[in-house]
Amino acid sequence: MRKKSKKLAAVLAGIITVILVGQVDSVRTYITEIRDGPGTQNAFDMFKEATGEDALLTAIREKAAETKIAPINAKVDRVWKAIPGYNGTEIDVEATYRKALGGNLNTKISYIYRQTEPEIGLKDLGAHPIYRGNPEKPMVSFMINVAWGNEFIVPMLDTLDAEQVKATFFLDGSWLSKNAELAKEIQKRGHELSNHAYSHPNMSQLSAERARLEISKTQDLLQKTLGVENRWFAPPSGDFNQKTVDIASSMGLQTVLWTLDTVDWRKPSSASVVAKIAKNVDAGTLILMHPTAASSGALKGMIESIRAKGLTLGTVTETLSSERVKAKAVE
Repeated sequence: MRKKSKKLAAVLAGIITVILVGQVDSVRTYITEIRDGPGTQNAFDMFKEATGEDALLTAIREKAAETKIAPINAKVDRVWKAIPGYNGTEIDVEATYRKALGGNLNTKISYIYRQTEPEIGLKDLGAHPIYRGNPEKPMVSFMINVAWGNEFIVPMLDTLDAEQVKATFFLDGSWLSKNAELAKEIQKRGHELSNHAYSHPNMSQLSAERARLEISKTQDLLQKTLGVENRWFAPPSGDFNQKTVDIASSMGLQTVLWTLDTVDWRKPSSASVVAKIAKNVDAGTLILMHPTAASSGALKGMIESIRAKGLTLGTVTETLSSERVKAKAVE
């Protein structure tokens, strides 16, 4: 107790010296210096105890309480199955206060924000299919399943490049084995690559051994051909059962399907595809398409309609992560 009193006296004496001698610009600057100095971790707390908490710190704490957004836990929904969580956000009181101390009384407070993770994440839910991202996250993904349609891949890549959009391409293993260079072109353009089984089977009708082989063959090809560490498995034709999900999970993969289907294999007009997406897309939507004439022609219009709703486009990994699309910086 005596040592603490002596240290407090030294701090206060230093402040008085600053005021009298004018060695630094202000008491506020001096507090910052002693707090950041070696061996003086508790000096500022001691000053607060002696003088009372200052108005600046109180104002920051009040603002933090007003603007805090709590994280949302991942959950298993009755309809949508596994839904990812979404990070919260809050003002970092300590960092904001330290930064504010470097200004003057007329400087507007520049709040520093940090994200807060949910207690329950997607992987904590166990083996469940995923059909969408969190509805509070204003991000959308294109899921492009590739087993045929080579003539439309480069035009689609060019549109995605022009619009600065990254998509997730789910590659059929037999296609990848024959089209390694085209797959490398997709990868070079910065898109995410993942697993669409090997021979486009109906997964629910396979034995456990065959189902595992379908997934593992493509998983191995992605690694050997492209250096890709596979994260997601998209069942061909959306055909699967719980056994499929469990097998994929045992291999470190999460089974992902779609929220909204272009049904482009039926050869609709590009205009009708754009209209369908514009009407139905919302936050967290995973949009299924293939390299077809319909989707290739509709791609730019889909992107424009999605952005018109204030939504951002990202990969499946980005959309299904709990990361906030943009940290809020309310001042």
